[in-house]
Amino acid sequence: MNTETTVGFSIGQTVEVGDQAPLLVIAGPCVIEDRDTCLHIAETMLEHCRRAGVNYVFKASYDKANRTSRASYRGPGPTAGLNILAEVKEQLQVPVLTDIHQPEQAHVAAEVADIIQIPAFLCRQTDLLLAAARCNRVVNVKKGQFMAPEDMAMVLDKLKFGDGDRSRIMLTERGTSFGYHNLIVDMRGLVTMRQLGVPVIFDATHAVQLPGGQGSTSGGQREFVFPLARAAAATGIDGLFMEVHPRPDEALSDGPNSLPLAGIGDIIAKIRDIHAIIRR
Repeated sequence: MNTETTVGFSIGQTVEVGDQAPLLVIAGPCVIEDRDTCLHIAETMLEHCRRAGVNYVFKASYDKANRTSRASYRGPGPTAGLNILAEVKEQLQVPVLTDIHQPEQAHVAAEVADIIQIPAFLCRQTDLLLAAARCNRVVNVKKGQFMAPEDMAMVLDKLKFGDGDRSRIMLTERGTSFGYHNLIVDMRGLVTMRQLGVPVIFDATHAVQLPGGQGSTSGGQREFVFPLARAAAATGIDGLFMEVHPRPDEALSDGPNSLPLAGIGDIIAKIRDIHAIIRR
C-alpha cells in the first residue's frame, strides 16, 4: 500500500487521515431522523473511538434524494438538517460529513460540513464535483457501483481541476453491482484506488446492501459487515465508514445494513488492531 508520496491531510481542526494517522472512523445514521438520535449516536461513537485511540467523524444526510420509493423518508431538509449537524459539531467538537446531490447545494452544506460527500450514483457528475471542489472542504467520493477502481482517476482529475490541484480528496469503496439486487467487494480495488495517491475509505455497511432487494426498499446483510471490514483493513485502508443506529430495525433508512450501537466498540477495536499491524 505504500506510495511514493505521502498520503494524508487534516479534517477540521484536530482529525487527521492518511499514512501517519490513526484509523479514521466515519459513522452515524443513514439519514437525520431527529436531533436527539443524532446526538446520542455521535456521543456513543465518539466515546468508543476515544477509547480505541482512533479518529472520528460524524456522518448523516439531511436529504436522501436517491431512495428507492418516492414514499420513503428523505430527511428533514437542508435548513433543519444542517442546524442539527452544526449542533453535533459544536457540542462534541467533532467533524461532520454530509452528502450533496446538486451543485447549488455545495456551498450551503460547506457552511457546516467539514467533509462534503458525493454519492456513488453521482460520482461522474462533473458540475457537482467542480462545485464541491471549490468549497475548500474535504471531498469524499463514493465509487460508483458501475465504476472500475482505476476509472476514479478521472474523478480525481475533475476535482483537482476545480480547486487548482489543492483539493483534499478521499475515495470510498461501497461495493460493485453483481447482477440484480446484489453487490460484491473486490478488495483489489482498495489497493488500486490508494495508488492514485489519496486516502481510501471502506464503506462496510453499504457494501452489504441489497439495492431494491425488498421491493420498495433496499435490503441488507449486516452479518457480513465485520468479515468484510476485517478483510478491507488488511489491505491498508485509511478509514472505515459505517452506518449505525440504536435500533437498526426501526431506522427510517438503510436499517437492514446498519449496525446496532451495542457492540460497536469491539468492532472498532479489532479493525484498529488490523490497521495498526498493516501500518507498521
